[in-house]
Amino acid sequence: MPSTTFENLNLQKKELITNALLTEFSQHSLASAQVARIVKQAGIARGAFYKYFTDLTEAYQYLYQVAILEIHTPITRANHILAASDYVNQIKAFVDEINGSKYRDFMRLHFQTNEGLLRDNTQPQIKIHSAQEWSVMVLSHETIKDCLLQPDKQNEAIERLSKALTALLQ
Repeated sequence: MPSTTFENLNLQKKELITNALLTEFSQHSLASAQVARIVKQAGIARGAFYKYFTDLTEAYQYLYQVAILEIHTPITRANHILAASDYVNQIKAFVDEINGSKYRDFMRLHFQTNEGLLRDNTQPQIKIHSAQEWSVMVLSHETIKDCLLQPDKQNEAIERLSKALTALLQ
């Protein structure tokens, strides 16, 4: 994970760097990402990047963890199983092509190329309390993946999820 030097940066500078990482990793796979573009957008020296992160993989893993935490905040804040319609509406909002999450393109590229490269290193630590929670999580994540990788079948995937969650959460 990032160095303590990065962790101790002021919030504004951290956000600037995180946004530069998001831009880079939303447009380029980890294999084609470039430190040069990140430092140019962030307005930092190349040496500073390497002071904050060991390499691009570590920077990617940091961003992935930030994204996962932010994406899951509405769900974890609830601290209980939500209604099926709540999960469906959150997923619709996330994958919406026009007004979707700022992490939409990042996650699409993650599923397309980066997930296979980093599978063991980027799995978030999500506390699951029941088989029902696990089922909701797996169904939701697979639906998001389907929607991002096959946008032409998005409505079908969301409808399938809605039916499955309605049955599961009765």
